[in-house]
Amino acid sequence: MPPVMPEAADEADHPSAGHRPGAEPAPGPLMIIGGAEDKLRRRTILKDFVTASGGPDARIVVIPTASSLGDEVVEVYDALFRKLGAGEVTACRPESREEAHDPDLVKVIDEAGGVFMTGGNQLKLSAVICGTPVGEAVVRAHLRGAVVGGTSAGASIQSSHMVAFGTGGTTPKQRMTQLAAGLGLLSTTVIDQHFEQRNRYGRLLMIIAQSPQLLGIGVDEDTCATVTLEDGHEVLRVSGRGVVTILDPAQLVTNAYEAKRSTPLLASGVVLHVLPAGAAYDLTDRALIRPVSEVSAKDAAELAGARADLRRMASDIAAGDIGPSYLRRRLARKRATRTTGARPAPEEQDGDTR
Repeated sequence: MPPVMPEAADEADHPSAGHRPGAEPAPGPLMIIGGAEDKLRRRTILKDFVTASGGPDARIVVIPTASSLGDEVVEVYDALFRKLGAGEVTACRPESREEAHDPDLVKVIDEAGGVFMTGGNQLKLSAVICGTPVGEAVVRAHLRGAVVGGTSAGASIQSSHMVAFGTGGTTPKQRMTQLAAGLGLLSTTVIDQHFEQRNRYGRLLMIIAQSPQLLGIGVDEDTCATVTLEDGHEVLRVSGRGVVTILDPAQLVTNAYEAKRSTPLLASGVVLHVLPAGAAYDLTDRALIRPVSEVSAKDAAELAGARADLRRMASDIAAGDIGPSYLRRRLARKRATRTTGARPAPEEQDGDTR
């Protein structure tokens, strides 16, 4: 059962939600970061998160439950987000399912414009917050328009199915990984992180071979897959240094249902998408969104001139018995005129110059 939505709040209370008074709020963006995001130089991904959270008005909640570093990881993200312009950063660190029922922690999330889940042990994160008021508050935040982001473990938990643990490797093998339930912010998907750096192709292939209704998403380090709702479609856009790998098993042929322990799996017909920064993918239609080429004003003018020349040439050829060599010379003179602005030389008499 989906979480109960809170009563509509004053827009001033949630500046990042960005919805019109009286209108149903749109779900906020999901920022799925593959881990090891740049924290020292350009920090592009973290800047984007702060901007999406509300910029100077941002109220960000950091959930470090997956991390074993305690308060240290909170201090790191607190300093980073404030340096990048966030107005307020608060920690929400339940360490047990009992603590995840704390109404004060729920209130902090309900008032946030951005929720950020750190890396660490994703199975611990799932075991502590999924199915608790804190977990439901994260889902509510997304549904009312707040941005929900997470790195490494905080990325994996955003999908409906989550990699709990497993080994790396290129070849999919039976039982090389196990799944747990995620928050379900992104439905019918499974997300893996540190994807290329830790060679996790095989385990993502194993998961979709066993559950071909799932879309497999692998995110490299210092790379972000941002998912937004556009015209009723979930659209994934890539930023950062690496790539997002998508495995679509809709036409899969596999022997996963009969393979024995630890044996390699048959996985044929999987559609592979490798998406670098700037690429976009329609998760609803499971299709690449092809980039639209932009033509500069200068190039557009040159193309228009070339089309006009071709039309005139075709008209001249149709109107009389004029040789191609003469037409080429006349076209060259017209181009030179447009370039230099000089008056053209007297044209030759029309006629057969072949």
